[in-house]
Amino acid sequence: MILLPDVLSPDQARQIREALTPAPFRDGRATAGAAAASVKDNQQARGDDPTVIALARQVRLALEAHPIMRRLARPTRWSNLIFSRYGEGQQYGLHADNAGMTDEHGWPLRTDLSFTLFLSDPETYEGGALVIEDLAGERAFRLPAGAAILYPTGRLHRVAPVTAGERLACVGWVQSLIRHPDQREALYDLEQARDTLPPGEAALRLDKTIGALLRMWGEA
Repeated sequence: MILLPDVLSPDQARQIREALTPAPFRDGRATAGAAAASVKDNQQARGDDPTVIALARQVRLALEAHPIMRRLARPTRWSNLIFSRYGEGQQYGLHADNAGMTDEHGWPLRTDLSFTLFLSDPETYEGGALVIEDLAGERAFRLPAGAAILYPTGRLHRVAPVTAGERLACVGWVQSLIRHPDQREALYDLEQARDTLPPGEAALRLDKTIGALLRMWGEA
């Protein structure tokens, strides 16, 4: 689970919120699988609306330009992005996202990574945390407007009930150039060591990556 700070500036997030105010929304269960539909209670902007299409493109371009997204996720294909809205009392129960979806052209897409980009300021609503399960238990996220979280598709997760205000976010999925997460991480560490880290930290990152490659390639 990787945090992506400042994908959008506060002004950009505000402009998207304002542009979505008159946009058409529908019951979010329309895009959910059979299992997820039984626990999903939200609204989603219609993906065929011209304004929604333009806003989704703006968000995608911002994500593509983010250095962590570019270097760690290495996205090659994207799902259609979805703007979701939760009002008071709405939530999305525990579920796992589908392993396969379609891209914007209707072609099959392997979902390697999921993301949620928060658009509402956390001070403007209560509840509504994105809760993701891992081996250590549950981790809850309520990020500033314009920040995102990237996590492996397939993790069980939920959106806690909104108890006041309105929660607006953009969600989507990517297929990575590199299928395996340990290989993506090794490449990310190598680029960090080469480009951005001071010598001492770079040496530690290289030691970590050498160990990862030995475990990946070594035979007992």
